[in-house]
Amino acid sequence: MNILKDYRLIPLEETEESIKLLVPEDYDHQKVEEIRFLTGKDVELVVTDPEEFAKELQERLSQMDIHVEGEEEAASESLDLLMAQDDSPAVSLVNSVLIKASTVGASDVHFEPYEDEAVVRIRMDGVLHDLLKVPVGTYQNVVSRIKVMANLNVAEKRIPQDGRIRVTIGGRDLDIRVSVVPTVFGERVVLRLLDKTGSLLTLDQLGLEREDEERVRELAKKPYGIVLVTGPTGAGKSTTLYAMLLYIKDPKKNIITIEDPVEYQIKGISQIQVNPKVGLTFASGLRSILRQDPDVIMVGEIRDSETADIAVHAALTGHLVLSTLHTNDAPSAVTRLADMGIEPFLIASSLEGVIAQRLVRRICPFCKEPYKPSQEELKELGIPDYEGELFRGRGCERCLGTGYRGRVGVFEVLVFDEELKSLVTKTQDAVEIRRFALQRGFKTLFEDGIGKVKKGITTSSELLSVISS
Repeated sequence: MNILKDYRLIPLEETEESIKLLVPEDYDHQKVEEIRFLTGKDVELVVTDPEEFAKELQERLSQMDIHVEGEEEAASESLDLLMAQDDSPAVSLVNSVLIKASTVGASDVHFEPYEDEAVVRIRMDGVLHDLLKVPVGTYQNVVSRIKVMANLNVAEKRIPQDGRIRVTIGGRDLDIRVSVVPTVFGERVVLRLLDKTGSLLTLDQLGLEREDEERVRELAKKPYGIVLVTGPTGAGKSTTLYAMLLYIKDPKKNIITIEDPVEYQIKGISQIQVNPKVGLTFASGLRSILRQDPDVIMVGEIRDSETADIAVHAALTGHLVLSTLHTNDAPSAVTRLADMGIEPFLIASSLEGVIAQRLVRRICPFCKEPYKPSQEELKELGIPDYEGELFRGRGCERCLGTGYRGRVGVFEVLVFDEELKSLVTKTQDAVEIRRFALQRGFKTLFEDGIGKVKKGITTSSELLSVISS
């Protein structure tokens, strides 16, 4: 009998005569009596707040080994995975994987079938980690269980399918996007985990240095113009845009967004979901938004010249437009807009600022340790004369042995003042713009990253793997 797994109660101490259990205030008396009867021991109860109990239960369950067992048939969907009865192996495995992924803050879970076994991997802080292996005979039941939860066609195995699962894990609502595609050895499943109860980050939580944070606040308060956030996919651009929206949100302002998809709902802001199937693209949606008398418009991404053209003209007619672009650094945003066919004088007139960013992994606070860097390491970082200590994570249970836990942004903020705008009308070359900005104190992504390495926020190897010097 496993009290934790079978009864969802937490054993604290056990002797030959008694068991001490941690239970929530609304515990089931019948379960306690059953434990008393089956063990033949006195049961002592420690009653705690249900929310605290749920947190502790999630932590304990996530630390348990995930057992892979034999055959089963798909069971009905559970509401709260922490309280769900694991009445069959596949149900138990899927629930355990989701609890583990939620506890360690994973963004994705991969179920990958191969010739002799299937592998389950989780993406944590942007990096995939192996979690467990599943025998081929059991894997199909696991896929069937996920399909049942996502309301997909269990019998259809030849075409890709997409669905959603809504579950609760210890009071946290998870919205899970499910993607199933057929491969040579079976169906491959990827789950994207979105925590609906997770609070959005504010500007002071992004990791901006004080001067850069002030610049971003000033850009967000501009009455009109375009402010762009740039970087590759998964660099946290949407999080920065949401933080800016939260900062300027005001009942006196009409703020409308068009996104693909709408990741988080913000009260007091009208949000539109792109739907190309019915003709609702970024460009057509942006045109419609302009007829809604907006003060601030957030466009999820400027993907084409039509969207760029409408965004520029919206900025020139008295609207603040916030959006994202895929460029490597801030100065390259000008080159990208020019490549999309925007006239140089229009770029100079409308563009107020560009924030370029990347995400680097934070050193795990539970196993963080100082060390003396080698001269070679300091040379790579471009700080050969640095004499202080740097930090790294030793690797512990809480960070799955990686030495990292969580991520933080690395930023460069380029504000377009009159002199820079004047230069943009003459040249859209990113190298020239960067050179001019550096002469006036512009701090690059790498320089911002070096500051975070010196402060012990991230490691030199992590910075070098994300940003080249």
